[in-house]
Amino acid sequence: MSTLADQIESYIKQLLSKNEGVVEVKRGDLASTFMCVPSQINYVLETRFTTQQGYIVESRRGGGGYIRIVRLSLADPQLVNLIKGKERRISRQNGEFLIKRLVEEEFLTKREGMIILALLDNSVLEAEHIDAESLRGAMLNTLLINLLREDFI
Repeated sequence: MSTLADQIESYIKQLLSKNEGVVEVKRGDLASTFMCVPSQINYVLETRFTTQQGYIVESRRGGGGYIRIVRLSLADPQLVNLIKGKERRISRQNGEFLIKRLVEEEFLTKREGMIILALLDNSVLEAEHIDAESLRGAMLNTLLINLLREDFI
């Protein structure tokens, strides 16, 4: 059984799919739809629709206020910076967000995503002499650069 946060996330993602990756909603309308307080909507937006996950969330409060959620395409510079960024360190959570997004976009199969996530897991990287974030970033960067090469055989 999914949590309320899962249900709200799924609903917003369905709206994004139907509306070519851009949706404007009122926080109060979403709260009414799910019979919850607006802060629950805020929680979902802050934890499941971040830039690291490939979304931009804009909001305007007040009577005519709205929330605009934009799903970044894989070609969007903000998402490309996550994939090909100069920063070679990456947290486990941001690495997972990125791989899950590539699976959602069907750039990777679910199986490929699971394999990559396994490589990024802390249990693989735990060693006293290893800086896990640096190693994780290097592995992810190398994997993605090779997968993104058009001439890759």
